[in-house]
Amino acid sequence: DELIISSKAGYNMWPGPYGEWGSRKYLIASLNQSLQRMQLDYVDIFYSHRPDPDTPLEETMQALHDIVKSGKALYVGLSNYRLQEAKQAIKILKDLGTPCLIHQPKYSMYERWVEEGLMDVLEKNGVGCIPFSPLAQGLLTNKYLEGNIPEQSRAAKAHGALQASAITPEVLAQLNSLNNLAQKRGQSLAQMALAWILKDKRVTTVLIGVSSVAQLHDNLATLNNPDFNQEELAAIEQILKTN
Repeated sequence: DELIISSKAGYNMWPGPYGEWGSRKYLIASLNQSLQRMQLDYVDIFYSHRPDPDTPLEETMQALHDIVKSGKALYVGLSNYRLQEAKQAIKILKDLGTPCLIHQPKYSMYERWVEEGLMDVLEKNGVGCIPFSPLAQGLLTNKYLEGNIPEQSRAAKAHGALQASAITPEVLAQLNSLNNLAQKRGQSLAQMALAWILKDKRVTTVLIGVSSVAQLHDNLATLNNPDFNQEELAAIEQILKTN
């Protein structure tokens, strides 16, 4: 009762045609398995992790609605839904009587697609926004500023969202310029990147992923200086444009 617990379904969980995407069978089975593993009766928020090109959106949303009616989730959300898909899904859920509570998009200084209409749709419909990967898979931290790839970092792995090939001399120059600005603000690069996401009042909160308590404390220190002046915002945009 003191925690907000959420779960998502949409990516590959087990072999076979009902082990991923957005069918009613998969969503309900995936949630049931999650509840068993967590030894819980319900989650607070259950997300459809991505739209399914082979399943009608109405089926996916009906499944989310029925999951709430069954008591296995208190609220539902979307994740990775683009503008038009999000608009449709939000309307279907509203008509069913289970309004979409929140949208979880990928959003960072290096991932800006949500600014192309999605944020406006969420605001208009009273849907919260909780961005994931706000540090661009660790790119917007001090890990790579020297051009080295730490052994245990994401970029050192053969498979993953961040590949070593993405850390080009141009990107390194950007990161170091951003880091210099962060230092002037009395922040780490990661703290400035998180504050930059939170500057938009339509953002409810931001998802942080940490591997240590020290990282958690460092991220929470973002709140010591969450505001930007216009010169700082303009400087960030200028840095990001250079490539």
